[in-house]
Amino acid sequence: MLELAAVSVSIAGVPVLREVSLKVPAGGRVALIGRNGAGKTTTLRALMGLVSASAGRVMIDGEDETRLPPHHRPRHGIGYAPEDRRLFGSFTVEDNMLLPAQVLRLPADETRTRLARVYSLLPELKDLSQRKAAGLSGGQGKMVALGRALMVGTRAVLLDEPFQGLAPALALRYADALRRLRAALPDVAILITESNPELLRPLVEQTYVIERGEIAPA
Repeated sequence: MLELAAVSVSIAGVPVLREVSLKVPAGGRVALIGRNGAGKTTTLRALMGLVSASAGRVMIDGEDETRLPPHHRPRHGIGYAPEDRRLFGSFTVEDNMLLPAQVLRLPADETRTRLARVYSLLPELKDLSQRKAAGLSGGQGKMVALGRALMVGTRAVLLDEPFQGLAPALALRYADALRRLRAALPDVAILITESNPELLRPLVEQTYVIERGEIAPA
């Protein structure tokens, strides 16, 4: 469903991605592994249309979306949880999660259904729902970012370094949440980046390795 075909990206004239190709099939569980600075975040940002490809194509369901703006991705049912969370500190947890649904102008009934699904998958967010995002820990913020991504990610969710900086107990809870997601929503594809492949081995079916902006040979 999601595909990068020989995508290259340069930032401020510096090559960051070099002919990166990968596929995330419908319902697939795919990991992108690499050291810090290898190009993992830029790969996800290219899929989301947040950086421009200087070469190659970004494909969604076989359609070339390379030149379309980022807001087209949520319309395709693609959610994104960035590494730095990007929450609005003055908003409550629930308001942060509702925001993309409001931007997409989802019907009220559909919004309530999706929010209830998020709370069923991530019950700790129900307890935090009225807390201001500015008062969350880093790990709690990552949970909220996952919940927000799931509000629009009905077909695919991109998770950028979700385990980075998490205490071991919270990392286990996050992994449990991903297992619940897999069981409850088997048709939702997941692309997840990480520096440590051991963390993702039980959660994914396919792994790509990126080194210096290139996909390493299998």
